[in-house]
Amino acid sequence: MRTSKRTQILEAAARVVEREGVKSVTFDSVAAEAGLTKGGLLYHFASRDDLVLAIHQHLADQWEASLAAAAGKPATEATAAERLTAYTRVSTQSATRAELLFMLEGSTTDEHAAAWNAVIERWAPPPAAATDDPATLDRFIARLAADGLWLYESLTAERLDPDLRQAIAERLAATLHRDGD
Repeated sequence: MRTSKRTQILEAAARVVEREGVKSVTFDSVAAEAGLTKGGLLYHFASRDDLVLAIHQHLADQWEASLAAAAGKPATEATAAERLTAYTRVSTQSATRAELLFMLEGSTTDEHAAAWNAVIERWAPPPAAATDDPATLDRFIARLAADGLWLYESLTAERLDPDLRQAIAERLAATLHRDGD
């Protein structure tokens, strides 16, 4: 199946971000990376803001596709334990620079954060309120540990041995299933 021009543009924009950061996303830089004209980009995105918002959605959609692949089903068909287990397993993989920069940049505005927050809400929402339920707390702690591992590997030069990373993912998954979920 051929990649659509819109997807080609969004993937090119992510490559620009990988190399040069979010501020480098311009119609000129993305057009050059995508092998298109500036007019070709304007056909798909009326403004830089539209392009940036679409990049947020594109990267969040890729993240969600990874989560669905890890769960073997979409969030709507997975149990809470299956969703959180998929989340912890995917979180054991390092983020790309584009994902990190866009997640960080996304946290500055509600509009940009919406795509990322929607994925988190479907797959690994925090408890609604304080709770005395140890299983609920264990699940949230496992999610926080997975987030921490993701950031650790994404923000440091050190790479964990793949066997250690897998052992951590399995230990977190076991934590999620101790209460029989």
